[in-house]
Amino acid sequence: NKMDYQAKMKSRGNGDRVWSWIFLVPTIIFLGFTALLPLLYSLYLSLFQYKINLPNAIPKFIGLGNYIRLFHDKNLAVSVGNTVLFAFVSVSLELILGVVAAMMLCGTEKIYRIFTSLLLIPMIMAPVAIGTLFRMMLDGSTGIINYFLHFLSVPRINWLSNPKTAMPAVIFVNVWQLIPWVCIITMAGLKSLPQDALEAARVDGAKNHHIFFFIVLPMISPLLMIVFMLRFVDAFKVFDTIYTMTNGGPGNATEMLPNYIYKQGLKFFDAGYTACLAMAFVLVMTVFSVIFLHWRKKVEEKVL
Repeated sequence: NKMDYQAKMKSRGNGDRVWSWIFLVPTIIFLGFTALLPLLYSLYLSLFQYKINLPNAIPKFIGLGNYIRLFHDKNLAVSVGNTVLFAFVSVSLELILGVVAAMMLCGTEKIYRIFTSLLLIPMIMAPVAIGTLFRMMLDGSTGIINYFLHFLSVPRINWLSNPKTAMPAVIFVNVWQLIPWVCIITMAGLKSLPQDALEAARVDGAKNHHIFFFIVLPMISPLLMIVFMLRFVDAFKVFDTIYTMTNGGPGNATEMLPNYIYKQGLKFFDAGYTACLAMAFVLVMTVFSVIFLHWRKKVEEKVL
């Protein structure tokens, strides 16, 4: 009867829920040891003054002393400003150029598939290899870029040793590397759009740019929000390319927050302050992610 059927379905649902948790237990244990425990230890260590390069060093409890130090660290303020500038400019350019590339390569012909495959080359290269390659290409005296600029009567430019050109150079390299990632995801979103809406707009006489700005762009805006969030958070974590190209120089013109945390920990061996910087970094990234998710929800509600 109906009562027995409902009881049977409820029992089956409870059993499925139990098995789901059983299968999740190994993952939870793994993440606990590899992510949660180090995070909690960093939180604990951030409350101490601890110089690990001193012989027989003993951690000294200073409470919130390291966190107070954050607000008086001028070098930290410079690195945060550089990171925010780098993230906003590079991610904005990647989104714009990635969407343009996706619109150009969204066809089904073989030539488009060939260009898409070639476009993936920067994305599959190792960031360290990319940083080393562009460091040689942008070298002020022997770089191939200055060699070609010489034929255009452009004077030699010290790309990576001039504070005015170092930041644009590293932004250019990051944009060059990540445009394919944005393009591939945007292409997937474009190909999933309902074709009847686009055909109806064409029948009504809408221009291509009107179709893009008033139909296509609003429909893929939730996808672009996810792309922007992932790329923005990832841009804040950039380290290897910057380290191999400039190591934060000249001076601190391209020093990003991960570089600054690295130097505090592995150059000055200030373990307590490094843990404090890392915890503040995690907190800020968490806040950004929550804001982006809330913003994406509003965009989805507006589209739907």
